[in-house]
Amino acid sequence: MTFRDAQERVDRWISRFEEGYWPPLAILARLVEEVGELSREINHRFGSKPKREDEAPAELELEIADILFVLISLANQQGIDLDRAFARAMDKYEERDADRWTPKSGGAP
Repeated sequence: MTFRDAQERVDRWISRFEEGYWPPLAILARLVEEVGELSREINHRFGSKPKREDEAPAELELEIADILFVLISLANQQGIDLDRAFARAMDKYEERDADRWTPKSGGAP
């Protein structure tokens, strides 16, 4: 699935409802909430805060996917083409950080 496919799928789902897309600040609040849920799970798995015995396990991939859904919603609401935006971001990282870390020996760039 491309970003375009994901954006179209999210748009089809949101367009089913009269309310449509939330305002940008509401989407941002939702994003912060979802990132908090991911942070909590990462802290339980790899940090110093174990889960309580009565807490259900969370699926890391679903927590990340929830964040993607909200980011896609924001991109759609703002008319941003994520395929183009992500390509631009990768170009930036590949140029700016090309010599930042030690390359693996014998590995492809």
